[in-house]
Amino acid sequence: MADWLDKVLRGVDLQSPDAFGQLFLNLMELVPWAALFWWSVLFAVVGAVLGWRRGRTLEGVLWALALGPFGWLAVLRRPRRRPPPLPR
Repeated sequence: MADWLDKVLRGVDLQSPDAFGQLFLNLMELVPWAALFWWSVLFAVVGAVLGWRRGRTLEGVLWALALGPFGWLAVLRRPRRRPPPLPR
């Protein structure tokens, strides 16, 4: 914990007016952005496949992007969308 605190406080003068901004930027440097991006892509792809199987592709992608794997459950709980009847 002390190691993280040292990384966040590195180069920050707590008396300066922009101290909050510097702390925020230092915190954002600690976030693994590449891993978060690729996990989100994976969740969206699986959501698209599940949504496609249920007739709700866009809905599957949106739920997966909003809730991750919990969004998959939201798509699976919805009934299948039936295609419109063919004209006679």
